[in-house]
Amino acid sequence: MRIVFMGTPDFAVGSLEALLKAGHEVVGVFTQPDKPQGRKMVLTPPPVKVFAENNGITVYQPTTVRTEEAFDILKSLAPDLIAVVAYGKIIPENILNLPKFGCVNVHASLLPRHRGASPIQTSILCGDKETGVTTQLMDIGVDTGDILLVSKTQILPDDNFETLHDKLAVMGAQLLVDTVEGLENGTVIPKKQPDDGVTHASIIKKEMGQINFNKTSFEIDCLIRAFTPWPSAYFFINGKRIKVIKAILGEKTNAKPGTVVSLKGGIRVACGGETSLVFTDLQPEGKGVMTAKALLNGNPLTEGTVLC
Repeated sequence: MRIVFMGTPDFAVGSLEALLKAGHEVVGVFTQPDKPQGRKMVLTPPPVKVFAENNGITVYQPTTVRTEEAFDILKSLAPDLIAVVAYGKIIPENILNLPKFGCVNVHASLLPRHRGASPIQTSILCGDKETGVTTQLMDIGVDTGDILLVSKTQILPDDNFETLHDKLAVMGAQLLVDTVEGLENGTVIPKKQPDDGVTHASIIKKEMGQINFNKTSFEIDCLIRAFTPWPSAYFFINGKRIKVIKAILGEKTNAKPGTVVSLKGGIRVACGGETSLVFTDLQPEGKGVMTAKALLNGNPLTEGTVLC
């Protein structure tokens, strides 16, 4: 099948690679423009661009596909299907209607749960026990298109954004290949999304990572795992931001939320609902990840200190 691929980050690379390995003809790749990254703001190409160019595929990087020029390029490529995986751009209706088999999107949740920009983080934040990937036939709404195929997996207690992201990327790549094959041979039939169970996953912002110790230890642990490695959950010691990389659920306590109740085996802090959480791995501002013991060597704390 002739396919145009639209995608940008690491999550999308596996799907592009899977289409090529399955023998499909990827006639062009659309990805976002190169962006400055790092402290030195070096102009850096998206992972999808790097992979595509290494495999001899023509790459297009328009700032928007809502132009006549973008539409004309796509029309000239004459794709049977457009595959969209974490592209990060809104696709207009004229493009959605262009290919014979439509535009197929790989979304990292069990639709209609967690429509939107941050389905992986949101599934962990919400304490979901299960998630997965859904392929959908795109329409003009945000993740509202008809469902094609679904693949499910458990969210393990120690899963964070990074581990779950990698797991779902592999699942999504295989599901996309299965979906394309099914559409081509007529075995995959689009199914309307149910009206029940719709939730939304908003854009993640850095300030969302500040820990509110009035929440339960389970809720805070979900925050830590959802925001690792970015933007990270954090609190402050003497005005310095401390990122929490890993924690474990602690024993019950009736201390005021935010109070350091023990420094044995980590920094044990009281949380809401008479729960507690033990911070084991942390990262002070401007330094690398370290154990709680190492952090305490340079940032002395005492039991009874109230964190914020």
